[in-house]
Amino acid sequence: MTATLQVKKGRPNYYVLIRYKDTNTGGEKQKWEVTDIPVKGNNKRKAEEKRIEVLADFKENNHRLSSTKDIFFTVFIEEWLENTRHSIASTTYDAYRLVIRNQIIPFYQSKKLKLKDISSSHIQEYMNFKLKKVTPNTVRKHLWIMSKCFESAIKQRPSLMTFNPIKTIDMPKEVKYTEAKYYTEKQIDELLNIAKGDIIEGIIVFALFYGMRRSEILGLKWDAINFENNSFAVKHTIVKIDKELHKKDSTKNKSSYRVLPLATIAVETLKRIKVIQNQYKSLQPNEYINEDYVFTYPDGRVLLPMYVTKYFKRFLTQNNLPVIRLHDLRHSTASYLLYLGFSMKEVQIWLGHGNIGTTMNLYTHLDMEDKRNIANTLNDKFKAFTDQKIVDNLHI
Repeated sequence: MTATLQVKKGRPNYYVLIRYKDTNTGGEKQKWEVTDIPVKGNNKRKAEEKRIEVLADFKENNHRLSSTKDIFFTVFIEEWLENTRHSIASTTYDAYRLVIRNQIIPFYQSKKLKLKDISSSHIQEYMNFKLKKVTPNTVRKHLWIMSKCFESAIKQRPSLMTFNPIKTIDMPKEVKYTEAKYYTEKQIDELLNIAKGDIIEGIIVFALFYGMRRSEILGLKWDAINFENNSFAVKHTIVKIDKELHKKDSTKNKSSYRVLPLATIAVETLKRIKVIQNQYKSLQPNEYINEDYVFTYPDGRVLLPMYVTKYFKRFLTQNNLPVIRLHDLRHSTASYLLYLGFSMKEVQIWLGHGNIGTTMNLYTHLDMEDKRNIANTLNDKFKAFTDQKIVDNLHI
């Protein structure tokens, strides 16, 4: 077991990094402890004393940091964030980091609350303040992150925290997204026609035909495409969080990983893109960036998510089409498939939804249209029966 002093870029205080063996697996684990010792100033000796103290405390308490010394809540949540870094996906860590450093810490920093003093009233105050600025769903995410932090504190610092204050408050009611915007058959046809030859033609085709997410489309690589079998795999994604581009050999969930058939329209689109890419490569053989992505800038770099989003909005405006999000093309796919008679289950599999509940929640408006069709059909039949009965009575 070792403990070393660490300095992190942009962070004001010293950290202690503890490395130790997992008694269950025998592998190495690590834990970060942020100290209250500032990096600035002549504090190296104090930081070294703190390192020894933290290591002794960790050993004495059987791999737990249960020091009874006061620790600010903002310091602890920063420490917890660092300790989670190697146990969660990088995109999840970045999402946590944005919320903790840009929202939670700035709110509580001036209050100088100790971890042991955090109560449900302090959480309620945060919730009420944030609800004036952001949606209930966003606030729920913030509280969920804090709750995870408090659960960790209960395990690691039992002398400082014995209960989770989040559990004693009423969470803001979740706002369910139940109606998706979508294009009609006529609008889909118009969009496909005006997109021909445009830099985002392929993106529109794959978004409409396969209902793929933006992260899945931009993550599409040539090695995932099999022209011999006329199929391709959705297995790599690209997302951008806090100015950092994350390229992952993984999808949103297990259901999102899927192998789909290449239709003629997709094959033709891909072949046109390949020809154009080869031309760009020949024009700039030394400068071209070849990362094997399908949708790229002329220099080979993969298209950035926000560039595609902004370009798509501008493209629709210039062509006098209703302005919808790029993600709404995915909804358009689902809506059209259901209109054509495919079942919810088939649509779920095609889109890569984690469960059929997601599909059903998003497309309840189509379910209602089906019910109206039933109602109208029954109405016409019953009306015919009634009219016939009137005629029969007249004959009597």
